[in-house]
Amino acid sequence: MKNSSSDWDRELNASTQVGASEPAGLPELRVPALTVLAHPNLSRVGERLLLPALTSGRTVPLSRLTPLFAKPGDERARPLADPYLSRSPVHLAPGGQPGSIRLAAEAAGGGGRIELFGVRDPGEVSEGELARGAVILLADRVALLLHFLPPALPREAERFGLIGESAALVLLCREIRRVSEVATPVLLCGETGTGKELVARAIHAAGPRRDRPYLTLNLGAVPPALAAAELFGAARGAFTGADRRRAGHFERADGGTLFLDEVGEAPPEVQVHLLRVLENGEIQSVGSEAPRRVDVRILAATDTDLASAVAQARFRAPLLHRLRGFEIRLPPLRERRDDIGRLLVSFLRQELAALDRESLLGDLGPRGRPWLPAALVARLANHDWPGNVRELRNVARHLAVDGRDAEQAQLPAVVEQTLALATPGEGDEPLSRLPGADSGSARLGPRPHARRAPYRSASEIADDELLTALRASRWNLADAAGRLRVSRTSLYAMVARHGGIRKAGDLSRDEIASALARTGGDVDAAADALGVSPHGLKIRRTELGSD
Repeated sequence: MKNSSSDWDRELNASTQVGASEPAGLPELRVPALTVLAHPNLSRVGERLLLPALTSGRTVPLSRLTPLFAKPGDERARPLADPYLSRSPVHLAPGGQPGSIRLAAEAAGGGGRIELFGVRDPGEVSEGELARGAVILLADRVALLLHFLPPALPREAERFGLIGESAALVLLCREIRRVSEVATPVLLCGETGTGKELVARAIHAAGPRRDRPYLTLNLGAVPPALAAAELFGAARGAFTGADRRRAGHFERADGGTLFLDEVGEAPPEVQVHLLRVLENGEIQSVGSEAPRRVDVRILAATDTDLASAVAQARFRAPLLHRLRGFEIRLPPLRERRDDIGRLLVSFLRQELAALDRESLLGDLGPRGRPWLPAALVARLANHDWPGNVRELRNVARHLAVDGRDAEQAQLPAVVEQTLALATPGEGDEPLSRLPGADSGSARLGPRPHARRAPYRSASEIADDELLTALRASRWNLADAAGRLRVSRTSLYAMVARHGGIRKAGDLSRDEIASALARTGGDVDAAADALGVSPHGLKIRRTELGSD
């Protein structure tokens, strides 16, 4: 016997609530779920529901009227209710393979226009695709993520300024709370752009040292010759130019927290200094005669595999053991894909507010044409975001700036290029109909692309490889960082340490004039000859007042 609509609504609405028990970690048991990525009413982005019926062999109808979605922890649940969605449902049912989900319309025209992104078979989402997250676009109006969620999550109400409701973020916030009250060192591991500095600030702000100093030091940018002075300070007269006593980062952070960013890029000399102070809690300024004790909470961050670095003798094992008093792994954005809609809307509100255009995100009513198209969000949600949250924020900024005077936002050319580079050949991908849908009404979106290779450690890259990448990129640092598979921060530090690489800002008027004369006034050719980017050369000419 088929369940009535009200039966489904009660079961699915109840499934949006977190269970009473709090598991110690992310449960192995996973349940299919739907999360709203885009909706004409942006306040509905982030609503979700679990689909336990699918795990027990039953079918779930998806239409304008059913099922009911709710924000996590909110008892108010409601259907998608957009008038452009069909009342005739598309059905989600257990698929032919273990863990898969089949999508099929009831009859011709059932479900309306439906597109799937991130799947190979237009009618079935495999278990692997479900684990990655498959995007369902309904009538170009609503974008949903079909994915897995644990059936119960820890109750962690505080978000510490972090945006999201994904299982990965909830557990991250719980880890922040757990370590904030203790003084043990914490090592934050995660890809570039995952928010390691935000987490470090949250740990400090949530703990007993919140009213004490909080300092940040990028170890990848500290020259070895200045490491001791940067870390521990210098007495007056300790070296040429030291006309007064200078306090180092450890002294200035005494009683508070010191965040050591890019610790995996720390030169060997810096590692020695750090190990000494972490072992005995004492520092000695350059040129001083006696050490002094300091009380500093150490938080460190890296996007490098430090265990591999230790095995390759690039990082000191005792230092790793000292830093790893407690380790937190920050999830990449592709592992919290259900947060993409929440993050995008939040970033757009901030960017548009700065441009006095926040009204573009207002609710235009049930038949209004939203400024943020669901199809655009669907494409972004299918991207794997190698630059993580930072990359998404940059995209939001481009969307706001380029579309602030438009009736509807469109992907800027630079974002289109990024998506095309990340998913080569997808533009030629054939489109397939969803089984049971009317001709041309449902199609298959881009197939998932291969994962990008992980970031490399800067210490793996020789000077000749660095120069080759810079020349191939025409001295564009962002492009060179991509070629070398390093973070931009690491690349900047590598360039700063390399004695043979000059910045456009170092060029003199005569050097620029000579290079232009040799190249017949061709700025691009002159930039190549000088070893700088054409953009940087143009800026330097403007600074110097050159013609």
